[in-house]
Amino acid sequence: MGILVDKNTTVLVQGITGRYGSYHTKLMLDYGTKIVAGVTPGKGGLEVHGVPVYDTVEEAVNNHDIDASIIFVPGPFVKDAALEALKNGIKLVVIITEHVPVNDALHIMEVARRQCATVIGPNCPGIINPGETKLGIMPGHVFKKGKVGILSRSGTLMYEISSLISDSGLGVSTAVGLGGDPIIGMTMVEALRRFQCDSETEAVVILGEIGGSSEIDAAQYIKSEFTKPVVAYFAGRTAPKGKRMGHAGAIVSGEADTIEAKEKAIKNAGGRVAHIPSEIPLILKEVLER
Repeated sequence: MGILVDKNTTVLVQGITGRYGSYHTKLMLDYGTKIVAGVTPGKGGLEVHGVPVYDTVEEAVNNHDIDASIIFVPGPFVKDAALEALKNGIKLVVIITEHVPVNDALHIMEVARRQCATVIGPNCPGIINPGETKLGIMPGHVFKKGKVGILSRSGTLMYEISSLISDSGLGVSTAVGLGGDPIIGMTMVEALRRFQCDSETEAVVILGEIGGSSEIDAAQYIKSEFTKPVVAYFAGRTAPKGKRMGHAGAIVSGEADTIEAKEKAIKNAGGRVAHIPSEIPLILKEVLER
């Protein structure tokens, strides 16, 4: 079944008539995702790839059972779109958009917390349950169904590692791109809790990077509660302190933000650390054969 989504998850696309929304709607439909409606204010009554378009989320949920929303609207409008989805009872919101203002992201996460909803992103590739459904922009063909859960702050790194794991024969249970911004919804700890309860997941790969404390928090949870093997890989080893590298959240501002600190935390928690991507499938096979 995977975590968060499965083949029965019904999806709303906010910003469906835009260039990126329309393009990725087609790819998600081709993959098998059950997209039942789209929303673009002022475009109600249209269809995009056979999907009916509504002016508001309220209209969409009144006409369809909707489990999740994926957002492709420009950064300045993400807050309104996300709050509209949450207000109308949608419990999973995936925000693909980057350059979402920090104050807006904070507001979204607070409302989601109060409503017991899950937000993935912003600035993320989304989530995929291989062979069943994807809510995101990832290339579906590199993910093959298997037993390894993937948590990543980077989209392209998630694709590369998932491809290696899939080609190794282990495959992927669920892959979640958490997002590279300083303020995101679902954390590594929250995702690990779901993987802990997922019968399809036998091991988890954490793909981290410099900046922030999410990997340190994950290590503390792994040490105290997580019972499945963990393999980690961290990007940004040579990044200078104080310089943002790629993602808005990828900046070393203290010793705890460094690769060395994060690797040490994972090792102390009983996890394994790969120093190059090609080591990950080899380490996974080793820990899963024990």
